[in-house]
Amino acid sequence: MLTALPNWLRALGPNRWRKSAPRVAVLRLSGAIGAVSPFRAGLSLAGVAGSLERAFSLKGIKAVAIVINSPGGSAAQSHLIHRRIRALAVEKNLRVFAFVEDVAASGGYMIACAADEIVADPASLVGSIGVVSAGFGFNKLIDRLGVERRVHTQGEAKAMLDPFRPEDPADVARLLKIQADVQDLFTSLVRERRPKLPAGENLFTGAVWTGRQALELGLVDALGDVRSTLRERFGDKVELTLVADRQGSLVARLLRRAGPGTAGSTLAQDAVAALDERAAWARFGL
Repeated sequence: MLTALPNWLRALGPNRWRKSAPRVAVLRLSGAIGAVSPFRAGLSLAGVAGSLERAFSLKGIKAVAIVINSPGGSAAQSHLIHRRIRALAVEKNLRVFAFVEDVAASGGYMIACAADEIVADPASLVGSIGVVSAGFGFNKLIDRLGVERRVHTQGEAKAMLDPFRPEDPADVARLLKIQADVQDLFTSLVRERRPKLPAGENLFTGAVWTGRQALELGLVDALGDVRSTLRERFGDKVELTLVADRQGSLVARLLRRAGPGTAGSTLAQDAVAALDERAAWARFGL
């Protein structure tokens, strides 16, 4: 008899009389991945673990949607976040959607691969499945300035890639082996999570593609945005519950509250970190 009640009467009655709309938790992960600087935190497992736990623990949700905007960064932190998302998805038995807006590149794409389905905007940038290390060499500069570099180590590789010394071919060879190992982990992860990648296509060169191109290559499953896609999947009455992202260490938050001048000694470090992060975005024209 309860199903015969008119909607207006059901709305006035107890909660158990009402038909609850499907609910999806939405979490945004934006920025470079890793510790950009001590006072300028990037995406890391420590920073997003709480938000992920809250998203997957919301009562009555049908799925978790993760909106990603990241040019990549730390391979370790990308992998840790990927694994935590998969662990929570299995533990809570929830489907995960990843939505790419501007860019999900390198570590950003690794995180996206934790989803059961990846949806990208047609103009977004996807991919960059590769490993890169970059730095500067200052040895000629300090020679010109008449500065003598003094380094004392125990262990022949301890001062590897010292930017104030000429580049050592042995250091470069060692770095390339490390990169190859990380690349193997990355490509294996993508192949496992994206089993329908087309044969004969080399998608592991570090190249990026638009959302439309990524769809043709099997790197994403569909084109669209959060609202329209989830309404299509769960109905027009789906409730999208945004989970606030509480990133940043306690020390960083306290210093920001303390006002200007408190962390003045870190201004130069922060400036370099900001330029480095800006360069990461600039690689994709953003």
